[in-house]
Amino acid sequence: MKAYVRHEMGVLGWMEKPDPVCGKDEAVCRPIALCPCSSDVHTAWEMDGAWLKDITLGHESIGEIVEVGEEVKDFKVGDKVIVPCTTPTYKHPDFQDTPDEDAGGQFQGICFSNYSDGTMAEKYVVRSADLNLCKLPEGLALDKAIMVTDMMTTGFHGAELCEVKFGDTVVVFGIGPVGLMAVAGAKLMGAGKLIAIGTRPNCVAIAKEYGATDIVSYKEGDICEQIMKLTDGRGADAAIVAGGSAETLGQAYSIVRCGGHMTNLNVITGVNEITFSYLQSAAGFMGHKTINGGLCPGGRRRAERLTSMILAGRVDPSRLVTHTFHGLDSIPEALQLMKDKPKDLIKPIVYID
Repeated sequence: MKAYVRHEMGVLGWMEKPDPVCGKDEAVCRPIALCPCSSDVHTAWEMDGAWLKDITLGHESIGEIVEVGEEVKDFKVGDKVIVPCTTPTYKHPDFQDTPDEDAGGQFQGICFSNYSDGTMAEKYVVRSADLNLCKLPEGLALDKAIMVTDMMTTGFHGAELCEVKFGDTVVVFGIGPVGLMAVAGAKLMGAGKLIAIGTRPNCVAIAKEYGATDIVSYKEGDICEQIMKLTDGRGADAAIVAGGSAETLGQAYSIVRCGGHMTNLNVITGVNEITFSYLQSAAGFMGHKTINGGLCPGGRRRAERLTSMILAGRVDPSRLVTHTFHGLDSIPEALQLMKDKPKDLIKPIVYID
């Protein structure tokens, strides 16, 4: 079969690979829709390691099942399915006392294009199919459903990790696709004042649609000063970092009130260390502020829950799609677009016609 791979850091291309072998509890799918992700950009152009040699890229996909293992009970050949980017193993003892996405070790839950081949291929295999796949509801558009796989679960997880409560003041740093979903998730969890930080007009417009009450731009002055003014000097109850640089973490930490929460969802590359200023750390570490982050939850029930939010009209994640491609051969162009990030881009989708 044909697969789009990372040969080595910065060198990508098509490669012929053997068809995937279907295990007893696994399913083999052919993609019917794919989305490139910033994480694919990190893997392809910014990360290095022997385990990444010739690995197939991709982890956001809607698929059609072409083969199932003998132990799979709930899915059959021909089913169209939402394939979460995080597919926990469920077979490791860690599953009993750690978040399921971390069972077996950090990042083990997101095996696609990390520890096993990803979804940018003519076929790919999904482990623990009964526990990881989600049936695509009849009539649900692919551009909505595919956002369940990563963008929606990741953005919503930021609000969950911040333990957003009714009436909380929440700040979202960065309103790319994950940040926009964090805005939507924070609103659904009950945020009151909801401050989004960003400058791109299309992202600002959608952030407001999703519930942002205020927009802060670095072009208008110091970000932290603007936030403190908007919160009457109190600071935010929660800050979700979904974009920016290493410096952004310190900014987010400094504007969270005593006893508040800061969550990082952003993958920060190109730095060897992250430091907080003395004032940021002194105020924070003596102020009972919680810092956390985590790989987005995956699995079947998570996907089913998020899908039900779309079907109920609570959120329309298809608003993130700005560029459309057709055919497997358009994957390189779509992924390059994700790397270049033109000003009008939020998220590209590739339909495998």
